Amino acid sequence: MTNDEDRDRPVRDLSAWTVDRLEAFTSTQRGHELEHIRVVAQSHSYRSDEPRHVRLRWAKLSLDANTRMPGDTPWSRDRKTRQNFALRTWIIDHLGPGTDADWDPEALAADTLAALALDPGQAAAMSAGWRDLPTERIGELRRHKNMTAHLDRLLDFLPPGPDRDRLTVWTRVRKYLP
Repeated sequence: MTNDEDRDRPVRDLSAWTVDRLEAFTSTQRGHELEHIRVVAQSHSYRSDEPRHVRLRWAKLSLDANTRMPGDTPWSRDRKTRQNFALRTWIIDHLGPGTDADWDPEALAADTLAALALDPGQAAAMSAGWRDLPTERIGELRRHKNMTAHLDRLLDFLPPGPDRDRLTVWTRVRKYLP
């Protein structure tokens, strides 16, 4: 089915589906429906009236749908990464860290550092004259700013060490990125 045909189909009300049903449905999806699934699953993970283990399962489903979303441009890859980091940080902040790598602050810190193509010094130097940069470089700086949006909340969960130090520098540099 083409994207145009997908757009003409009525939108399902996935918000009333059980996590089992939505997980099974997600495994068969490849298109834009994954964004709808991601949002529905994420909203379930935010619900305070569900037990922690159920909320974590919804969060995992949201991460899975996010990972499987189409798009291989730098912007789409970074959007997926940013959404992943934001949800993982929210879970750590509101439901507490866990032993699962998705809810482990140190794993999230390592994933964040691995996703950043620039080091903070390079980003700071480039941002000083960002208006004179080519559009692609401005976009790169903007993506770095977006991918570090969660750091203020994450830092409180990290033990002292090199990763925390590097991410602390990013929180200062981030303020100057376009």
